[in-house]
Amino acid sequence: MSRRIVTGNDNDSKSHVVSDGPAMDFGTLTELWATDGSPADFGSDDAVDGRRVKLEPPENGTVFRFFRVEPEDRGQSREELSHQVAASFEVVGAAHCRPDTSLHPRMHKTSTVDYVVLLRGEVTLLLDNDQVDLLPFDVVIQRGTNHAWINKGTETAELVGILVDAKTR
Repeated sequence: MSRRIVTGNDNDSKSHVVSDGPAMDFGTLTELWATDGSPADFGSDDAVDGRRVKLEPPENGTVFRFFRVEPEDRGQSREELSHQVAASFEVVGAAHCRPDTSLHPRMHKTSTVDYVVLLRGEVTLLLDNDQVDLLPFDVVIQRGTNHAWINKGTETAELVGILVDAKTR
């Protein structure tokens, strides 16, 4: 479990710790912070407490999270994986983010610019016409393209992502 420290300013504009404790862990997602608009509002004491976990940020907002990609289960059929992935996208309000899964059931596309850093493990970024194998501290700037994160290894891959609401062309 990740520790999350949130700072703020008191009534005298002096900096202090607002909260210090575990981040909100939801299995493969750990929510760290979210903003509801731009510019961001410093006034919120906890921008994720009690918030329903959604894949995409609010309109004009951001989401900051850790996410994990488990190794592929080679014994699982494509149909089983498709049902599992569809259910997980439904849970985070993102069923609409799967326009073309013909290449792989995990393919999805969000209306966001994502800053993603692989922290641990190995993962493959699968795109419609390309794939890129990533190593720790490789950075991906994901700009609203259909993609999937695939773990061909044996250990869980851990990534950090900052998703920024964006306009599609």
